[in-house]
Amino acid sequence: MTAGAKRFARRLLELLEDDYLLWYDIPVAKQRRYPDFMILHPARGLLLLEVKDWKADALQTINSVEAVLLTDTGLKTEPNPLEQARQRAVQVVNQLIRDPQLRTSGSRQAEGLAFPFGYGVVFPNITRKQFNEGLPEGDRQKVLPDHLLICRDDFTDSADSEDFQKQLWHMFNYQFRHKLSLPQIDRIRWHLFPEIRISAQQGGFFDQDPQTPDLAQQLPELIRIMDIQQEQLARSIGEGHRVIHGVAGSGKTLILGYRCLQLAEVLHQPILVLCFNITLAARLRAFIDEKGISSKVQVYHFHDWCGEQLRAYQVNMIRSEAPYWERQVASVIQGVERGQIPKGQYGALLIDEGHDFEPEWLKLVAQMVDPQTNSLLLLYDDAQTIYQRKNKLKFSLSSVGIQAQGRTTILKLNYRNTREILQFAYEFAKEYLSHGDDEIPLVKPEASGRNGDAPVIEKCETLEQEVAFALHCLQVWQSKGIAWHDIAILYPGGMAGTGMAKALKQAGIAFFWLATSSNKKQYRPEENRVSLMPIPSSKGLEFDRVIILDSSYIPKSRAEQLAPVDEEVRRLYVGLTRAKSHLVLSYHRDNALSQALALSSAQKTAPP
Repeated sequence: MTAGAKRFARRLLELLEDDYLLWYDIPVAKQRRYPDFMILHPARGLLLLEVKDWKADALQTINSVEAVLLTDTGLKTEPNPLEQARQRAVQVVNQLIRDPQLRTSGSRQAEGLAFPFGYGVVFPNITRKQFNEGLPEGDRQKVLPDHLLICRDDFTDSADSEDFQKQLWHMFNYQFRHKLSLPQIDRIRWHLFPEIRISAQQGGFFDQDPQTPDLAQQLPELIRIMDIQQEQLARSIGEGHRVIHGVAGSGKTLILGYRCLQLAEVLHQPILVLCFNITLAARLRAFIDEKGISSKVQVYHFHDWCGEQLRAYQVNMIRSEAPYWERQVASVIQGVERGQIPKGQYGALLIDEGHDFEPEWLKLVAQMVDPQTNSLLLLYDDAQTIYQRKNKLKFSLSSVGIQAQGRTTILKLNYRNTREILQFAYEFAKEYLSHGDDEIPLVKPEASGRNGDAPVIEKCETLEQEVAFALHCLQVWQSKGIAWHDIAILYPGGMAGTGMAKALKQAGIAFFWLATSSNKKQYRPEENRVSLMPIPSSKGLEFDRVIILDSSYIPKSRAEQLAPVDEEVRRLYVGLTRAKSHLVLSYHRDNALSQALALSSAQKTAPP
């Protein structure tokens, strides 16, 4: 911000109430040119303001088209800022008026918009007296009318809040009779900022900006965008190390995708995105490819990245009896320590599923950020930690090189699940979820307010009966027009995946079976297929309808324990929270886990 714009922004924060929405200097993208400030109020409308840090003695002449300024390098011609604001306001109106839900039928006001709009100019360094002395009254009123100007003396420290707001709304040609509804406000944001749209399809992250003339026919009835907190957080992530601790379904991965778009615009160095789940890496990679930034953003699941480092720098694997993946990581750590693998390779590092990273992994990758940019974002949900060998996180983030003290944001609101699904999942798992490190406390999720059907639990005699029941659910949903790619069948382990895959093939139902690394890497969420996968492979994903087979499965090595252990509960919790609107569980085993499920609040009903 210039000094004048910063001073004006500070006064806006102090003089406007909390029901105002304010955007400053939104980045330009795809023919968008917005004024410096946009102010939206449900009872007033949309106001667009240009800010000019001109000095009174620098302004030589001004007409309806341009202004001449005296600068250190001589005379300079600038566009008339009021005409500039007017043109950009017209662009905004032309964009919004194509939406039938933002238009009033038969109205002549504001070219048919359902709300007023206005525009004006802010001169933080020029008083009204200086304007009156410097320009002839008649000429100035033609090119810069008083009611469309905000001058330095209009927003001093002693300015009255009510008087200041009246001055803003005098910039409108007419007053508003009705308040904008929340859906209308969301639609305005959806049109103005395509980057905050959430695609209805799995894996899309953001919708494309429709450019065709028949936009009215393409607009969705239900607008899905980031909420205000998510948008504010996504836009305002600053430099340095940052942590976003969010509950399942709070939009962490959505914010990561937006951050990639931001960083790709400003960084010349490569950007690295890491996660633990191979399937999620495939989803993120598809998004990066779709947005045309794959030349700048590299997406890997952690162990694939380790393998790439060893190959790129020709580092030999450590020889030992340890598992391959452990030797792989150890070899990269050793290579970095010996200088065989360079540090600071990336302009930015973004880590999704940080709760599944071991401390030595985090310490390793934190060294990969260029100290000049020092841009690191860690996304974390302690409740979804299903791979931790310990009962809780035993290390601090600062001990692994992540310096985010005072720069941690907590997202408590769950947007993915209905109240019924979220309540069921939390009540089932809350006794077994650990409380994590003080830097990242366990957060109880809060529902965003969407209601739906209660989860369904089906008790069967055998696994074969569970598979048959799952097929029955698929057939019911297909008859209701539900697309295959909106459905996932999850299982915790054992033979459930094999049995279900065989049944789907025999029934002629197209499906992805994401049971191997190669299959997970080929995952294409936009294809119309049912997704069949182990629960851990579903982390970071979401589906409208989810079936969990063999939900009381406990490995034989742990089956003799008297109560469900944390790992099984956490795994099932992840599966439960993948479902957006419909959740079905089936089981045939009689053990501590099935008893815990039976005590939950789910209802046994027909397939939803």
